[in-house]
Amino acid sequence: MTTIKKEGVLLEKTALGFENLGVMNPAVIEAGGKIHLFYRAVRQGNNSTIGHALLSSPTTVASRMDVPILFPQFDYESQGLEDPRICQIDDVYYLSYTAFDGVSALGALATSTDLISFKKIGIIVPIISFEAFRILAESRKKINEKYVRYNNPFTQSRLANEKAILWDKNLIFFPRKIKGKFHFIHRVRPDIQLVVVNELAELTVEFWQNYFLHLNDWIMMTAKYPHEASYIGGGCPPIETKDGWLLIYHGVQDTIHGYVYSACAALFDLDNPLIELGRLKVPLFSPDEEYEKIGFVNNVCFPTGAIVQNDTLYIYYGAADERIACASLNLSSILNELKTT
Repeated sequence: MTTIKKEGVLLEKTALGFENLGVMNPAVIEAGGKIHLFYRAVRQGNNSTIGHALLSSPTTVASRMDVPILFPQFDYESQGLEDPRICQIDDVYYLSYTAFDGVSALGALATSTDLISFKKIGIIVPIISFEAFRILAESRKKINEKYVRYNNPFTQSRLANEKAILWDKNLIFFPRKIKGKFHFIHRVRPDIQLVVVNELAELTVEFWQNYFLHLNDWIMMTAKYPHEASYIGGGCPPIETKDGWLLIYHGVQDTIHGYVYSACAALFDLDNPLIELGRLKVPLFSPDEEYEKIGFVNNVCFPTGAIVQNDTLYIYYGAADERIACASLNLSSILNELKTT
């Protein structure tokens, strides 16, 4: 069993107006000898922006901006920019996040070449009603009933008379092209799905209609074990190793104490990430510290960023939807464990 070290809390909320309710779920990348954290900052009223901090070591905060680096500018993100992830593909940084307009939560993208200024590309996941999704996805055979349970209009829309858009979150890019193509994961609950395209311009209405007609062909992961029985979702950007793509994701279990979010691990084929090579049968780590168990949302470990230094994997995560924490482990150890599952 791989030994997990809880490094503790790195960032807490402050009295600043843009982050006085909580900080959580950071995108993390190492570039130019610096470790960047792009984190979800939440203000009173539950509106989110993206803050920025620099680390001088994997567990030491060197500086922190006192204003958000990214904030709502368009209607599709009017209620907030949530849960960023980041990776570098060639010379471009891809920062994905969940855009929330108060009703719909959808995966959006911004790009940068310097990690200072970002160009917003907009929503790149499908904008489709739940009923249209269901008709397409069930064209060949009935889909898992959890798709209906988690995505029906009554749970997705705050307004009973408003047509619900299918929520599509946890948009995360692979950190390089595979066989010359972009690969990214996204999450229509309860599963994790994979998308493969030559260029992002291919993500048209027609593309997504055809994609959902063949939805079962693109399901990368579905729940297997008790700690992920309710649903699963993406976590950190996939980490390339000699043994395969290491994916740190989140699993959710409904308990008598409510939902419990755990960090989980799986391994996928380097050439075809639809091929699962191994998955831990138990969580990588779960809420057991006070700062993970008690917060704005209790019992949450939500991993969103990771770096590797000297065979040590550092995982950054939202703790109880109120603070940012870090856990570390030996990379070789977790790979060996996954190869035996």
